[in-house]
Amino acid sequence: MLPYISNQQVRELNCSASQALAWVKEAFRGKSQSILPPKTSIAWGDHFLNTMPTSIPSLGIMGCKLVTRFWGRTPTIDGHIILYDQQTGKLKLIVEAAEITALRTGAVCALAVQTFACSDAKTIAMVGLGQTARASLFCLREALGCKRHLNIKLLRYKNQHDLFIKEYESMQNISFEIVDDYQSLVRDSDVVISCITHADKLLAEPEWFKRGCLLVPVHTRGFQNCDAVFDKVFADDIGHIKHFQNFDKFRYLGEIGDVLRGACLGRTSDKERIISYNIGIALHDIVFSYHLGCLMGYS
Repeated sequence: MLPYISNQQVRELNCSASQALAWVKEAFRGKSQSILPPKTSIAWGDHFLNTMPTSIPSLGIMGCKLVTRFWGRTPTIDGHIILYDQQTGKLKLIVEAAEITALRTGAVCALAVQTFACSDAKTIAMVGLGQTARASLFCLREALGCKRHLNIKLLRYKNQHDLFIKEYESMQNISFEIVDDYQSLVRDSDVVISCITHADKLLAEPEWFKRGCLLVPVHTRGFQNCDAVFDKVFADDIGHIKHFQNFDKFRYLGEIGDVLRGACLGRTSDKERIISYNIGIALHDIVFSYHLGCLMGYS
């Protein structure tokens, strides 16, 4: 029977934050040698199928992430990752994508903070407190070092902030602060992480962000007015953001992988305001699937 890893099995593997960070770093550092064409999407009615192929010669694998949306299905959005041996074309593994997507998204967010935040970042603002935010905080403690005290600012929304605090209040060297509006959330924060999935208006004024602040809009929405004002913009893949309305207005643009490889300057001053746009690339899903398969004995 073809090896298959379910979302439940991914959860049971209990991947550590250090593993997740190591895998996203590995993917970024090898990106220039990998083949990563733009995703292809087909839609009919309110349904869609997205396909994201990737080839990773350094691991001897190629694969494709497939994501579908069908209204009336539970879950509405679902996906699978398929791995092949690059030398033989043999189908090696099929992995359910939901858990991997959340974990690698959180790891990339944490890596962006580790790479681009000012040197003494301690106040982290977070909004949109779902699965992605949880994965981000899980990895963030590892990325910034567990001995550094972090003040996590949360936007009050229904009971989400209370549930979030209850889940993480036992973490060492973390305190929580609840605020009631975006201006209070953003002002005086060293890092602002937005994991909201929908925004039909701008959420913050550029002057609210302090000098040296890092903005990480995980799903890109709500902060477009900062694009031409902040000092630098970084992306996981420039091709993924070329369609942005303000793409030609960025003052400085680079890729996080190039910064990690030393081929591009990252933060050069604690006064720079930086945006890290990480749309999400299938390269990470393929690398995660490969390593999880190895952990389960599917070499």
